[in-house]
Amino acid sequence: MLDVPAEEYLCTRIRRAEQALMAHHEAVLRTYGLTMTQYTVLLTLSRENGMSGAQLARACGVTQQSMATVLTGMQAKGIIDRQSSPMHAKVMIATLTDAGQHLLDRAYQEVNALEKAFIDKFTPAEHRQFCDLLDRATETLIEQTPRPGKSTSHRPSST
Repeated sequence: MLDVPAEEYLCTRIRRAEQALMAHHEAVLRTYGLTMTQYTVLLTLSRENGMSGAQLARACGVTQQSMATVLTGMQAKGIIDRQSSPMHAKVMIATLTDAGQHLLDRAYQEVNALEKAFIDKFTPAEHRQFCDLLDRATETLIEQTPRPGKSTSHRPSST
């Protein structure tokens, strides 16, 4: 593979696609005063209203500490509400407000325009094939990701 330019590596192409996708979404969401994490919180709560900060952190792929900061800001904007859990007084449950749902509805229309552009760019068969290939690539990435306790070193251990 050393004779192949790095920009032709599949991993490089996936990374460029991911960067372009994030740049698009961030530019669109910025016009609504949202970050990608805030948008993901709104989207998640619209599908399963009433979640803890820990649940939302897992859903958004951020730390609980980061999520606590995000939720505080969103509550200050009035787009979510938080109440103590009836089961655990120290756990705050976030819910979507009407203002949050309205903001999500508007932002979603623009974010979803990219999905429609992809559909228009490919034939139905190409779209299915592209999705299948992306799914296989994702499976490979997951399979190849080192896990705690799973040795990734090929060096002999020192004694």
